[in-house]
Amino acid sequence: MSADGQIMDSSSRTLEKLENKNNKNGSVKQVDGCVPFSHQVAGHKCGINNTGVLQHPDGTILKQLQAPPRGPREMNFYTQVFAKDCTDKRLLDLRQHLPKFYGTWMPRESHELYLKLEDVTRRFLRPCIMDVKIGRRSYDPFASKEKREEQISKYPLMEEIGFLLLGMRVYQIHSDSYITHDQFYGRSLRKDTLKNGLSRFFHNGQELQRHAVSLIISKIRRILRWFESQTQLHFYASSLLLVYEGSPHTINTSKHKPADPATGHQQGEPQSKALSFQSSLTHSHPYCHNIEGNTNGKHGGSEEKKAKEIGMGDKKQFGQEEAVEVKMIDFAHVFQSDSPDESYMYGLRNLLSTLEQILKD
Repeated sequence: MSADGQIMDSSSRTLEKLENKNNKNGSVKQVDGCVPFSHQVAGHKCGINNTGVLQHPDGTILKQLQAPPRGPREMNFYTQVFAKDCTDKRLLDLRQHLPKFYGTWMPRESHELYLKLEDVTRRFLRPCIMDVKIGRRSYDPFASKEKREEQISKYPLMEEIGFLLLGMRVYQIHSDSYITHDQFYGRSLRKDTLKNGLSRFFHNGQELQRHAVSLIISKIRRILRWFESQTQLHFYASSLLLVYEGSPHTINTSKHKPADPATGHQQGEPQSKALSFQSSLTHSHPYCHNIEGNTNGKHGGSEEKKAKEIGMGDKKQFGQEEAVEVKMIDFAHVFQSDSPDESYMYGLRNLLSTLEQILKD
């Protein structure tokens, strides 16, 4: 992706070619039918073919487990939150703000383990996506001095601003193409340019998508209310994934409905074996007490419910929650605590304030 936001394509045909180029026989080899995820806007490039996040044929996405302690810690987080018999109300409430977790997956000819997650962009025809790191610091309490200094030097304003734009991909109606900005663009933003920098995510080349701003504000407020109600977890270097529909055309989301992910584990590693990674957790504790993780890979019931048809060209339809999505992602640095997560809430409040300013202008 380009730091200066250059246009990736100039026509509908080339746009489709861009999004599907890895689904055909090309420079990237398919593994068990999985291809690189075309909507990744930030994050590490690792795993099969060093491509980062993969897309499974059943419509879920695959995120490779990072090296200990980060990867096992993230898997432990998902496993505890989505445990079949979890009774912790705070964690049950948290589920609505996370992509659904469907266990783990392993290629037949590799020992790389992947987290199997819901693709929250799947129901959108032209998803506009932004990854925003939340919190006043992007290192956890156990980071070395060198790691802390490295993270601070990347964006010294993080402590004051409380969030960082890691990447965005925005659909432009006039050219039927996307523009992109990466983490270097986000780090170039200062207090006086932050609002305009953030507003680029909501501009389709013709007008500001005020409906998307409004609906995203509403969903972020819900996440903030969850944080205000809990004192058991602290999140570091975690992000919000913001998505809204960029297409002006009506979408029948049933055409984009994924297959049941619970049926997609026949080639994957059984989750019971994958959970052995938890033994290598450091500075991490179970988030639900006296429970066992789901070992059948069927979290969240059967397949996704069929979403209602959304008329994106009809302003009245924008009141529907299906028009946008906001999910928390990246949990390699989540730790148990006994106090409110003031750092994360500070970032959420500042992000909300900036979005509200965009609406006022």
